[in-house]
Amino acid sequence: MTKGHRGGRNNLFKKAKESFLSAFSHAYRHRRERKGDMRRLWITRINAAARECGMSYNEFINGLNKASVLVDRKILADIAVRDSGAFANLVDIAKEGAVVTTA
Repeated sequence: MTKGHRGGRNNLFKKAKESFLSAFSHAYRHRRERKGDMRRLWITRINAAARECGMSYNEFINGLNKASVLVDRKILADIAVRDSGAFANLVDIAKEGAVVTTA
């Protein structure tokens, strides 16, 4: 399990065991941290695309929720990066959703 570790950390039993336990605890923790990192990245991308269309992230998400559009942040970020026209349509829907429920 310590193949690839350098020095005595891969073949001296005590050091290899310590190296193994440390590496696996970090791997476990970082798998969970990665999920938060990805969510932050998606929010940043959505915010940048929404601001290009004249809306903040908060207004955009709130408008989509009021318009009953159920699209998660991963898909929204993908649309924002790959298809700006479709994202502009979503911004229009969010603007209409925010206006319709407050009026």
